Amino acid sequence: MFRVCVLLLAFGVCGLARGAGPGVDEVLGRLAETGEQEGLLFWSQEDRRVGFAHIAELFPTRRIGKSDSPSPLREAPVELGDVRYEVDGQSYSLADYLADPGHVGMIVVRGDDVLFEDYSAGSDAGSVWISFSVTKSVTSMLIGAAIADGFIGSVDEKVVDYLPRLRGTSYGQASIRDVLNMASGVRWNEDYADPASDVARAGGANGLPLAGYLATLPRADAPGETFNYNTGETNLAGEILRAAIGNNASTYLSRRVWQPFGMEHDAWWSLGSPAGGELGGCCIQASLRDYARIGQFALRGGLLPNGERVLPDGWMQESTEPSDAFEGYGYLWWLFEGRGYAARGIFGQLIRIYPDDDLVIAFHGNAEAAVGTTFHAHQYAAVEAIRDYLAVEP
Repeated sequence: MFRVCVLLLAFGVCGLARGAGPGVDEVLGRLAETGEQEGLLFWSQEDRRVGFAHIAELFPTRRIGKSDSPSPLREAPVELGDVRYEVDGQSYSLADYLADPGHVGMIVVRGDDVLFEDYSAGSDAGSVWISFSVTKSVTSMLIGAAIADGFIGSVDEKVVDYLPRLRGTSYGQASIRDVLNMASGVRWNEDYADPASDVARAGGANGLPLAGYLATLPRADAPGETFNYNTGETNLAGEILRAAIGNNASTYLSRRVWQPFGMEHDAWWSLGSPAGGELGGCCIQASLRDYARIGQFALRGGLLPNGERVLPDGWMQESTEPSDAFEGYGYLWWLFEGRGYAARGIFGQLIRIYPDDDLVIAFHGNAEAAVGTTFHAHQYAAVEAIRDYLAVEP
């Protein structure tokens, strides 16, 4: 069984400065000793508050260097004290959300204006936090860049055209489009609470271990017909990218997006092993302001400040069209009919993008569990309420 804690890095985190709280070194030391056996998904909320802020100190990563010329984000504060939202029929204020122990950071950016920004104790605008599956949406854009650069012909090419070691497996007929749509037809169990699930056993694998694990999985449906969320396939998308470009995803991201678009802070991309490639579905550790810039890059269709096009013309529109398998999903983006799209990671990582409003709302989070919590319900309701409030306020 290929099971180490780094396998589970496909799920996200926040940024305490080293020494920002009592016992940080002690917690990191304990997590470093026990992490492989216990698995990141099963850390306590308190341990996650430290570990998610220091993934680069616990696991192998590659640095993504900040830009020498960060793109400007102007301070243009808007009072959001009147924002209210409902959960289970009860009304709450934005202050209620911000007081939740799961809140780590939140930013609201319209155009280039920062309308609102808030961080919990120990975090600030420069703090990095693991992104989990937010990263898969970045990988989706990098596959678009690889198409624009001529490394990939189209999303209708077969997975095995780039990863021939999967010939003769259940992935033999799956296309890149099927993988981006989470509709390969291969059986996969994404139960985060089950230590024996596929996501717990191989959710953070890559390279040969990932291919070896995926090669054992049976087919459940024909490719392209059935949506089944599969963290292994987000890392598979990363493997396709790396095979196509002949380089590391972090280097490609740095050269094509991070530096030329003007990201403000260094970021780190987690590896599946000390010598392995990046986990394509997870684990860029980045600041919240650079989360917002990722959203801006998507909103602008992959155009750099100098007018250079990184993504194919129309790629973001194509990426955010409903798939045949599920109307709520595109190319590794979650879709909301008439209300934009999102990159989401477990435990409360979120980049919510509203193209009609030129609006990005992003979060670092540390929810009490991976998915389906009260914190998630409040976060999703709050973000929609903020969008609606800004739509009628100057």
